[in-house]
Amino acid sequence: MTAPRVTMLMPAYNAGKYIAEAIRSVLAQDFSDFELLIVDDGSTDDTREVIGRFSDPRIRLLEQENKGISAALNAGLTAARGIYIARFDADDICLPQRLSRQTAFLDANPDYILVGSEAEYVSEDGEHLFHFRCIAYSYPEIMSRIVHACPFIHSAVMYRQKEVLAAGAYSLYAHNFEDYFLWIQLVRTGKCCNLPEVLIKVRINPDSATIDEKWRGRHFRRLKKRIIRRGVITPEEGNKLLAIIMDQNNRKMKEGSYHALCGKKYLADNYQPEKARWHVTRAIHIHPFRLDNYGILAATFLPPGWIKWLLRRSPGKS
Repeated sequence: MTAPRVTMLMPAYNAGKYIAEAIRSVLAQDFSDFELLIVDDGSTDDTREVIGRFSDPRIRLLEQENKGISAALNAGLTAARGIYIARFDADDICLPQRLSRQTAFLDANPDYILVGSEAEYVSEDGEHLFHFRCIAYSYPEIMSRIVHACPFIHSAVMYRQKEVLAAGAYSLYAHNFEDYFLWIQLVRTGKCCNLPEVLIKVRINPDSATIDEKWRGRHFRRLKKRIIRRGVITPEEGNKLLAIIMDQNNRKMKEGSYHALCGKKYLADNYQPEKARWHVTRAIHIHPFRLDNYGILAATFLPPGWIKWLLRRSPGKS
C-alpha cells in the first residue's frame, strides 16, 4: 500500500459534539493524497461511535488510555505514514484548499520545515467571532518575535515529520503550550512561515482544553514566559503548570472564560455590542468577583470610535 503524502493528525478527547463536522471538512479537501489519523485519548463520550459512522478508507483510528494531548500527538507522529503532518483539532473546520496550499508550499520550498496560516475564529455554534492575523509571516519576522508570543495557530500548521521528531516532538511537561514550546525548538533547525490567508476555522467553545490565559493567573503566565525564554522545561516546572490547570479544570471556569473571551471579541474585533453584552453578562453571572468583566460590560455601551481609542491606549489585547 502506497504511503500518503500527508497525514492529517487529529487528537480527540470527548469530541463527539464537533468531530463529525471536523472529519467532513477534511474529507472535502481538494487534495486527496492524505490519511486522517485520529488518536482517541481515552474518550468517555460518543467520540469513537461518531468516528465509526465514516467509512472512508483514509481514516485511521488509534486508541489509547487518557494520557493528555502531548502523548496523543507523539503517538500519532510515530504512527503517521505521511512525510508531511497537518495538525488539526477535532472541533475545528478545514477549508477545502488547506492541504493543497500548504503541501504545494513545502514541495516548492525544501528549506522550510513548517508553514502555518491565518484563521477565522468561530463560536461554539460556528458563528464568526474574528479574523486572526498572525503576529509574523516571514521567517525573519518570526525569529524576531517568537520569544514574545506564539507565532502559529497549532491546528493550522503543516510540518515535516522527520524534523519534528528530530526536535524532540511534543514535550510532556509544557502543559497548555506544548505547541509553542515545540516551535521554540523547531525554528533553530529550519525555516518556518505563515501564509497570509485563512485556511481553517478555529472553534472556541467551553469544552476546549485551553482557556484565556489571563484566567490562568499571573503565576502560570510568568512561569510559561521563563520557560519559553530559556527553551528548556523541567519536570518540576511541568508539575507546577499541571497543578494550576487541574485546579481550574472545572465547568465553571471553562464556561466563564469562554463567555468572557466571546464578549471581548464581539466588542474589540467584531463590533456587536449586544452580543458582547450578553456573553460578558453570562461571565459575570458565573464569576461575579472578576472585576475585569465589569469593565468590559461598561465598554459595551460605548460607541465604536471610543472602543478603538481605548484599544490604541491599551498595552495589548488578549
